[in-house]
Amino acid sequence: MSEGSKELRRGWTTGACATAAVKAALEDLWRDHREDEVRITLPRGERVGFAIARRARGAGWAEAAVVKDAGDDPDVTHGALIVARVGASSGGVVFRAGEGVGIVTRPGLPIPPGEPAINPVPRQMMRAVVEELAAREGRAADVEIEISIPGGAEIAEKTWNPRLGIVGGLSILGTTGIVRPFSCAAWIASIHRGIDVARAGGIAHVAGCTGASSEKAVQALFDLPDIAMLDMGDFYGGMVKYLRRNPVERVTIGGGLGKLTKLAQGAVDLHSGRSQVDFADLAQALGVPQVGGANTVLEVSQSHGAALLAWLLPEALRRAEEALPGMAVDIVAVSRAGEVVGQVSSEGRA
Repeated sequence: MSEGSKELRRGWTTGACATAAVKAALEDLWRDHREDEVRITLPRGERVGFAIARRARGAGWAEAAVVKDAGDDPDVTHGALIVARVGASSGGVVFRAGEGVGIVTRPGLPIPPGEPAINPVPRQMMRAVVEELAAREGRAADVEIEISIPGGAEIAEKTWNPRLGIVGGLSILGTTGIVRPFSCAAWIASIHRGIDVARAGGIAHVAGCTGASSEKAVQALFDLPDIAMLDMGDFYGGMVKYLRRNPVERVTIGGGLGKLTKLAQGAVDLHSGRSQVDFADLAQALGVPQVGGANTVLEVSQSHGAALLAWLLPEALRRAEEALPGMAVDIVAVSRAGEVVGQVSSEGRA
């Protein structure tokens, strides 16, 4: 991917950083061996190096840390210190949550309640490092791994973790070890996990909204719990595709007039860089030729607000009902001031 002529730099997941830190700490503990850089194998076979930012050692334990480098991706954990402390366990590889790493408290996630929020692939990567070093050193692979992220509890407030029932800090994530700049995959995966958690919690009514203002308005309108709110953003298509395979009884879609107009015109990715309002088509739909020369949907709403809503709400509802067969659907239009300016439901309430 490029931004102009500049190639965007990839980065590394928290899982990859934690794995490198585990390897450095275990080599120190078992071999009294310290290098400025350690190399690990990512899930797809690539070998990459990580600089060790900090070390410590005591009786029966060793610690190493790696600074998370997310490359050119706007990742909230970029620059965070990922720390691994290793010591002997009573049997097998055991994972612990240190400072700034969350604990899972709700079902529906890949890790069961009560466990540290260290996802399956990072666990596999760390376990593989332990087993490799244990075989090389002729030791049993009985290691306790504690992962911590100083300041992680504060960073986690900017993520989905509190809503997903992960308390006390961040998750150790990653399926490939690589963060690809401006990838949509992480956001869509978060939407999927939100659906999983809501379903596991017995939530029959979920809501996907395009932004914070529409989310706040929709949550208040239907008195929905946090667990029911899906941070859909621009990824309407990613949400409805997953809901088709993992249905609930009712889905509310909330957003501003511009995003909902795109939805009503058939867009599934609502990002401004990937879909645009067709004003000629909108003018024909509204029966107002002047709309064809408009620059924004806001401009249309200021001069033809009633006509816009009269077309937009039922058309967006029709599109959503087609995408979500068998589920009740609501469309809620929200102004930039966060006020509900129109709503319609497949249950007949308008």
